[in-house]
Amino acid sequence: MKKLGTLLLLLVSGIVLAACNFGGGGDADKSEDGEAMKELNVSITSDPPAFHPALATDTTSGAILASAFEGLTRLDAKGEPTEGMAEKVEVSEDGKTYTYTLRDAKWSNGDSVIAEDFVYAWKWALDPENAADYAYQLYYIVGAEEYNNGEGSADDVGVKALDEKTLEVTLVNPTPFFDELTAFYTYFPVNSKLAEENPDWYKDPSGDDFVGNGPFNLDEFASADHITLSKNDNYWDKDNVALDKVNISMIESEATALKEYQAGNLDYLGAPFNTIDLNALDGFKEDGTLNVSDQAGTYMIVFNTKDDILGNKNIREALTTAIDRDGLIENVTKGEQKPGSGLVPLTMTGFEEPADYFKSNDIDAAKAALDKGLEELGLDKPSDLKIKLSYNTSEAHAAIMQFIQQGWAKNLGIDVSLDNSEWQVYLEQLDAGEYQAGRYGWVGDFNDPINFLEIFKRDGGNNQTGWTNKEYTDLLNQAATETDEAARTQNLKDAEEIFMKDFPIAPIYFYTNLSVKQDGVKNMESDPMGNVQLKYVDIEK
Repeated sequence: MKKLGTLLLLLVSGIVLAACNFGGGGDADKSEDGEAMKELNVSITSDPPAFHPALATDTTSGAILASAFEGLTRLDAKGEPTEGMAEKVEVSEDGKTYTYTLRDAKWSNGDSVIAEDFVYAWKWALDPENAADYAYQLYYIVGAEEYNNGEGSADDVGVKALDEKTLEVTLVNPTPFFDELTAFYTYFPVNSKLAEENPDWYKDPSGDDFVGNGPFNLDEFASADHITLSKNDNYWDKDNVALDKVNISMIESEATALKEYQAGNLDYLGAPFNTIDLNALDGFKEDGTLNVSDQAGTYMIVFNTKDDILGNKNIREALTTAIDRDGLIENVTKGEQKPGSGLVPLTMTGFEEPADYFKSNDIDAAKAALDKGLEELGLDKPSDLKIKLSYNTSEAHAAIMQFIQQGWAKNLGIDVSLDNSEWQVYLEQLDAGEYQAGRYGWVGDFNDPINFLEIFKRDGGNNQTGWTNKEYTDLLNQAATETDEAARTQNLKDAEEIFMKDFPIAPIYFYTNLSVKQDGVKNMESDPMGNVQLKYVDIEK
């Protein structure tokens, strides 16, 4: 996820805390049964960029959408697909046709969830008019890619409502991870009746037409202030939802969020909501409260290969090899991350060993590549290079980017300036190609290497580098039809090698999940993809 997701470090202003009803559990409020209300207090950095499942591409939006909506499947607390809107699924012998029987579920306004809600939502995401960056997640379905590319019609997409409770999905190839995909937000349904009546339903998250089918209702959205979720009494599995209310404040500064956590006003710091102030990590380690686990994610710098300077492969190679990843992790991030050696994280099957595409902090190799690049660009000396390194506003990102900036300037003699902007603005800059080098993070949407590699299969969508390569694409296409797992893995590894040897990105490190929580907060550990399903969280105070 940017998804930049991916990514991502989340934060926003602390002046609104009183308005968010922080109270450390809400004991003064009572539920209908007379018990104390169970309230969870968390924070994000800014407004979620998208409230429509088909338009989301980032972890902030995904965390909200996963609470308000539910797909055919849902991830459990460990990240494994489990039952969602479908109470039964039958898969054809060739693995290409899935027939889902929907349970008797309702939208938050009382409407029944029907098969047409999925058909409508998926085809809306694929409609090229809607410019959904994540439409390619649906390309596993027959006719989906052709429709999205303007070469086919909506009628040819292999998703049909056989009746109100039966959905048939036909895939191009057998897809072993399809059960995980149907838990992802691009595959969420929308209330087709309301969406047809009001196509702008998602633009007012607090409006009457913003309805969900997940464990929580989105009750309030105050831009740059707070979001309030409440338990959805129409949710099919409401009896297994412990929380009555979730207060989500927007706190841009990690330092401010840390203070609120230490004061007991926040119950949790960590993915996918916010991140821990880097200065506090040593203290949390010492007192034994820091939770650390490997995460399927890659923190990287993406290069705009259409830029006059960064379009040069040797310049990209020089910048990549000149980064001291071990020093960064030891002195700045301090989160037990692994140095980035490729695009695909080490958590993925077949990619467990660090690759050797380049050596980190190899200054001699970096200078040699730099000299070649300067000659090709017709420049005399390194100081003639002026590179802008961009990132989204965050104290943690700033510290990382400053470390890299200083290394490039000291070791290569390059003139590097830093540029930061608010999260939504930053995403728009990347999408428009208005950058040279930029911070990027990708956290896996599902547990398969293809999720990282397919980003760069085509220009556009979530690929902001502008880099494409036919041989790379052909290998991914071969992997899609390969039934031998070892051969498929080799196809994917060969594709990564092509990608990394052209340096459209500079991997920095592979993510770890870092989190702390207050005593009494239960079942709130992020899964290997960095998700926390609020459905399973409980709080005892």
